[in-house]
Amino acid sequence: MSLRVTFAHSVRYSTLALCTLATGLALFSLVAFGRGLPWLLLFGALTLLGVRDLFQTRHAILRNYPILGHMRFLLEFIRPEIRQYFIEGDVEAEPFSRAQRSVVYQRAKGVPDVQPFGTKLDVGAKGYEWINHSLNTTLIPSHDFRIWIGGRPDAPAAGVSPCTQPYSASVFNISAMSFGALSANAIEALNLGAKIGGFAHDTGEGGISHYHREHGGDLIWEIGSGYFGCRKPDGSFNPERFAEQARDPQIKMIEIKISQGAKPGHGGMLPGAKVTVEIAAARGIPVGVDCVSPSSHSAFSTPVELLQFVARLRELSGGKPTGFKLCIGHIWEWFGIVKAMLETNITPDYIVVDGAEGGTGAAPVEFADHMGAPVQEGLNLVHNTLIGVGLRDRVKLGAAGKVINSFDLARMFAIGADWCNSGRGFMMALGCIQAQVCHTGRCPTGITTQDPLRQRALAVSDKAPRVAQYHANTLHALKELLQAAGLMHPDQLSTYHIVRRLDSTRIRLLSAAMPTMRWGAILNDLAHQHNVYRLYWPLADAHNFSPRMPSAEELAASPGIRPTVAGRPASAAQIAEELTHLRAPHPAPVSHLVPEQAPHLAGPAPTSADQVPSTWTESGADPTPPSSAHAAGPR
Repeated sequence: MSLRVTFAHSVRYSTLALCTLATGLALFSLVAFGRGLPWLLLFGALTLLGVRDLFQTRHAILRNYPILGHMRFLLEFIRPEIRQYFIEGDVEAEPFSRAQRSVVYQRAKGVPDVQPFGTKLDVGAKGYEWINHSLNTTLIPSHDFRIWIGGRPDAPAAGVSPCTQPYSASVFNISAMSFGALSANAIEALNLGAKIGGFAHDTGEGGISHYHREHGGDLIWEIGSGYFGCRKPDGSFNPERFAEQARDPQIKMIEIKISQGAKPGHGGMLPGAKVTVEIAAARGIPVGVDCVSPSSHSAFSTPVELLQFVARLRELSGGKPTGFKLCIGHIWEWFGIVKAMLETNITPDYIVVDGAEGGTGAAPVEFADHMGAPVQEGLNLVHNTLIGVGLRDRVKLGAAGKVINSFDLARMFAIGADWCNSGRGFMMALGCIQAQVCHTGRCPTGITTQDPLRQRALAVSDKAPRVAQYHANTLHALKELLQAAGLMHPDQLSTYHIVRRLDSTRIRLLSAAMPTMRWGAILNDLAHQHNVYRLYWPLADAHNFSPRMPSAEELAASPGIRPTVAGRPASAAQIAEELTHLRAPHPAPVSHLVPEQAPHLAGPAPTSADQVPSTWTESGADPTPPSSAHAAGPR
C-alpha cells in the first residue's frame, strides 16, 4: 500500500520535479559555460507555472498534478477537432457528417461531387429513406425552380388587404442569420452570392446593415420581437420607420419572427460591449447599451392581433408578401392562428416552419436538445391544417432545419414545403468547418465573429461565387432527382414518392405514416380526423393564445373534467380529451385519406372562410357547419 502511495505521489509531482531539476541544470550551464539561456527560460517558466498550480484553488486537478494537469485542459480544448478529423465516421452527423460537409464544399467550389464505390449508408438500417424512380423519366430544361409568393401578377392574392407585389422566389434560399451573429464579410459574401444566383437572403432579426445593401441581392426582412430597424426608443414597433425601410426595392418580402427552432420561446441579449457602431446603426439602438430581444412580441398578444399585424405590415410595405416564421409548440396556439385566419379573412402570404433541429450561434443546451417540434412534424401539421380549412392555396410554406443537399430539399417538398431555407449549408459554402465556437467570437474562418483580423480572412470576392455555385449545383442535383422520378417541378413531389424503412424486413411509403388530409375536412368532418385535430381544435381560440377552458355547463355534464389531477393542475391535453368525449364519439378515422385513396368516402362540400360562424371559430367545432362548393386544393 505504501509503495502505491509513494508511486502515486511520484507521478503527481514528477513533472514539477523534473522541471525544477532542469532549471537548476540550465542555470548551472549558463553560469559555468555561458550557454543554456533558452533552456533556462523554458524550464524556469514551467517551474513557476507548477508552483502557481500548487497554490491556486480554482482547479483541483492542477493542485494535484502541477504542470501535467494542463495537458488535460489542452486535450479537452482540441477534443472536437480530434474527433472531427480523426475519429468521427463519414456518416456520423454531429450535427453534420463529414459526407454532408464534403458535398457542400465540393458544390460550392464547383469540383466533382460524385461518389465512387457505392453508398456508405446502411440501406438496411431503420429510418433509411429513398425516392422511388420512374421508368418514364423526364427532361427538365432548367434547374432554376421558382414559385410565386403573394399571388401571381395575373392572379392577385385573396383575402383582406392582399399582397400587390408578388415575388418570384427560388425554392432554395438563405435562412435568417443576423449581422452581429455573422461578420460583415460573411453578410457581404452571402448577399453577393444571392445576387449572382438569383435567390433570396433573409436578414435575420438583427436589422438591415449596409453590408446587406452593398451588392443589391434580394432581401427578406425579418422583424423580431426587438423590432430592430423599425423600433421606437422604448423598444416598441415604429410604423413610420418600418414603412421607410420596407419600401426599398431591394426588400422583396417581410417576415415576422414569432419563434426560431433553435431556441423557441427564448429571448436573447447582446451585451452592450458587443454593440458596435455598425450594429447599433443596423438595429436602431444606442452604442454600448445591452440589446434585448424579448421572448414575445409587444405588437400583438392574440392570434387575431397577429394577423392584423400581418395586414398592417403588408400595407405599410406597399403590398409586399408578408408572413411569419415559427417553430410549432402548443398545437392549440397554431390552431388559434388558423381560426383567426377564418374569422378575419386575413391570411399571411407565407409561413416558414422552423424545426427544432435548426442552429443558432448560442442556445441553452436544453432548448437546443429538447424544446420545440422537429421540422417534419411541424411542417406536416401546418400543411395539413391549412388543407383541412381550405386555405392552403392562399399560403405558401417554407421549411428550415438541417437542409443541406437535394434529397433534404426533396423530402421537405414531399411533406408539404413550397421552398426551403438553409443557414448552416450556406455557412459551409462560405468555408465553415463546424468548429462549433460560434458564440466565442473566435471563429477560425471569420464567419461568426466581429474580430476585424479574423473576418479579414474571409475574402468576399472568393466566397460569394461559392455561395452561388452551392445553390446552383444543389438545385441541379434536385433537377436530376426529379427527372429520375418522372416529375417536372418540386411542387409535384408528395409523400407517395418517399419510402422509409421501418426495420430490416419492413418498409412503408411516407404517405402511410404522414397521410394528407382532405380539403376542408376539419370544417366538415372533424370527428373522423386524427386525435391531434379532434383534441386540440376545439381547445383553440382565435382571440387568445391560451387554451379554451371548459364552461360551467361542460364541467357539470362531464365529471371526468377536473381542475386538478393527482394534486396537479390538469393539462390542456387532459381537458381536451374529456371535452372531445363529451362532444362526439370517435368513429374509425377514414376521412384523413386523400380522395384518390377512398373516393367513396367523399363527405360534404367544404365550407368557405366567409361562411364559418364566429361562434364556431371562437369556441370549437360546430357539428353541422354549412356547406358550399369549393375547388380542390393543392397536392
